[in-house]
Amino acid sequence: MRGPDVPAKALDARALAALAANPGCARRAILDGAGVDKARLASALGAPSAFGQSQFALTRGNAFEARVKADGGAELLRLAHARLDAGAEPPGAAAVPDLTAHGPEGRTARTALALRKATGAGGWTLLDHPMLALDVAGSLAFLEPDAVVVHPDGSWSVVEIKSFPMLDGSADPAKVGAAARQAAVYVLALEEVAARLDPVPVVRHRILLVCPKDFSNLPAASAVDVRKQRAVTARQLTRLTRIEEIAGALPEGTCFAPDRSAEELTAAVETVPATYAPECLSACELAFHCRERSREEGAVTRLGRPLRAELGGLTTVGDVLAAAHGRMGDPDDPAVAALRRAAVLRAEALAEASCP
Repeated sequence: MRGPDVPAKALDARALAALAANPGCARRAILDGAGVDKARLASALGAPSAFGQSQFALTRGNAFEARVKADGGAELLRLAHARLDAGAEPPGAAAVPDLTAHGPEGRTARTALALRKATGAGGWTLLDHPMLALDVAGSLAFLEPDAVVVHPDGSWSVVEIKSFPMLDGSADPAKVGAAARQAAVYVLALEEVAARLDPVPVVRHRILLVCPKDFSNLPAASAVDVRKQRAVTARQLTRLTRIEEIAGALPEGTCFAPDRSAEELTAAVETVPATYAPECLSACELAFHCRERSREEGAVTRLGRPLRAELGGLTTVGDVLAAAHGRMGDPDDPAVAALRRAAVLRAEALAEASCP
């Protein structure tokens, strides 16, 4: 589907969190499952997206992460002890196992072995960029958290290192929420690894979020409870239509290769239904293309999911206006009645405003 000799773009936790937030979008499911580079596809369609981090932000984030993990992760483990497990013995010379291996499958196996060994070691262990695997709608996704800490009691904690600041002990709620949803994906993947061990170790649902303190490069940390995000993500991922079911419904020869013409790519993309919502602008590279199509169709969803839910069977702006002006719709329908009442009030307000 992505074209001959086109390498697959691996799914990451950020993409899975966005996919779980919009499980009804078959377009994103098939493109992510096929490893299509949606950023290149969007550019080829003539609707490039500004989604993603700038090179400056990536460089700054990498530099901060390197500082946090310096000296064998001593500062990171100190923060984990203070914020997640203050009752445990302070971390001293913690183990930092080598997780290098050939390919993602090899790194996943090496990570599982390191977790098994660390669980029974009775001390602190830091896994730097471990590799985890998670089955998503029939497609295997390899995930790489910033770090995983194994506590002296054998429990596991996810560590998220972000470059946005923590001011006076708190950070931007929207960014913290995005980090929590991303960490919830890692928690789910860790739980699958833990389920294969006997006894099954505890995967903690409080993750360690590490950010720069104020506007410095010094690390600060906070414990974030991701139980809600984990439950929502697990439920949404199970609702995803399996990739092979979506692929089986596509016309023969459907291809999203970036070297094809914009007309061919547009036709290929339109064979897969999308479910656009304003939240897609901050989570999907194809958001601008889908928003334009949603506008052309007059879809109500482009105004937000809450409004779409309030309008019931009225799925287009044209239907809403027709119902408001009495040209269609059941008068006993609460949504239709509310629209007609709103139309009357609007007409009265405009009439009063036009009076001298």
